[in-house]
This record gives sequence, C-alpha cells and structure tokens, in this order.
Amino acid sequence: MYRGKTPVSSSRARSSGGLWSYAPFGEQAATQCTVRFPNTFMPETEFFTLLGVGFLLGLRHALDADHLAAVSTVLAERPSLRASSAVGLWWGIGHTLTLLLVGSIVLAWGLRIPERFELIAESGVGILLIFLGATLALKLYRERWHMHSHHHDGGPHAHLHSHQRQDDHRHRHWMADSVRPLCIGMAHGLAGSAALMLIILSTTQELGPGLLSIAVFGVGSIVGMMAIGLTITLPLVCSLTISRRLFVGLQGFASVASVCVGVWMLVKLTSAAAGY
Repeated sequence: MYRGKTPVSSSRARSSGGLWSYAPFGEQAATQCTVRFPNTFMPETEFFTLLGVGFLLGLRHALDADHLAAVSTVLAERPSLRASSAVGLWWGIGHTLTLLLVGSIVLAWGLRIPERFELIAESGVGILLIFLGATLALKLYRERWHMHSHHHDGGPHAHLHSHQRQDDHRHRHWMADSVRPLCIGMAHGLAGSAALMLIILSTTQELGPGLLSIAVFGVGSIVGMMAIGLTITLPLVCSLTISRRLFVGLQGFASVASVCVGVWMLVKLTSAAAGY
C-alpha cells in the first residue's frame, strides 16, 4: 500500500523506456527490484518471466506493514491454526478481486487513476487500521482481564480472569468469519491498485495479458498472506498454553501496532498532500 512520502504514482513506481523499478517500503534504491521489458511485443519466454516476477512481487506485497497490522488484529482476537490460513485466503481473495476489477476498467477504457483517488484510498486504509486496533482494544477492555487470587492444593494461586469472556464450543458459519478479512483485503486492493496498474501499463496495454498479470500477482499475495497468517498465529497459540497474561500482552501489542501504523500512514499522506 503506502510506501513513502509522496503518492504512490510518483514514489512507488517509476518507468521510462521499458524499464520498471518497484521500490518496496523501507528499502533503498539499491535494492529495488528492476525488470526490463522491450517496447515491442514480448516473446513467450519473457512473458512467463514477467509472470514469475509478478508472483514474487505478490509474495513480497503481503509483507507490507499495513497488511501485517490489519491481519494481526483479526488473528489476535481468536487465534487458531485453521483460522490463520482462512483469514489469509479471504484477505487475498478480496485484494485480488478489487485489483482485477480496477484493472479491467483501466485496461478496457484506457483510463488513468488520479492521484486524488490514491490519496483517498490510502487514507481509508489508515482509518481502517485505527478502527481495527481500537476495536481490539475495546474488546480487551470489555473482557476486563484482572488478577484472580485463590487457594488451591494448600497454597495461594493467582491467574488472569475475565467475567465477560466465555469460551464455548460454538462456531460461527464460515461465511461470517470470511466477510471481515474479505472486506479488509478489498480495501487494501483498492488502495494499491494505482501502483500495480503503473506496473501493468508499463509492460502491456492489452486486456488479456494485463488481467493475467494481475491474477498471478494476486495469487502470490494470497500465498504470502496465508503463510504470514500462520506465522502470526503460532506465537499467539503458543502463548495461550504458556500464560494468559502473555497472550493478552500480545493482543494489546497487535492493537497498539495497528493504531500506530494507521496514524503514521495518515501523517505521511497529509504531509505529501501538503507538499512537505
């Protein structure tokens, strides 16, 4: 999503004479992933190379700070290994569907995404991150975790206790659990559509190859986010077996991190819009 001080059209993507440079967040120009394509029709080997690079960029795209923050808040609420892959899958599906929709419109009608749209979409992601972090914090507050002391086996014991939380075995329908990460992924896809379209338009302006490139990029982001979801969930699940206090601490960290990333994005976007 957001990579730097200026809108993505000028800071995230630069192309000239068939040279494309993709600069991920926090990396210097020396580590840019650069792919060169001829201005004429690409041969089959080079086209499949392009698709391979698109898949790898999709994997890298899943590691963006705003993606990690959003998925972490969702997984921190009720972590499970099965839910981790499902959240990553539905996030990636929503992300890819939005990119395909925007890409089909841009390629079919030859449109250009205005910078103002980029700014609004990125700002929406920042607000979304703040909302997700605040929602998780409110949930922790309502559960009112506190130390509960009692005597057991002839000695005093203390553990974290909540009068609000009720752990039962009821499970919501899979659709109810998929809607939230699906919508979050769609918001991220909308915010990142402008930069991706610059990549696609620098290599082809045909509808078929363009949509295929977006789809391969989306598959890479799905695989990457599913792996990230599993990586995030493992320490959360392990913390439940070690200490409830540790688990609550990780939940609180995810909440604060989401809010901080959202505020940071809004500050950077505001500075970019003001010309600082």
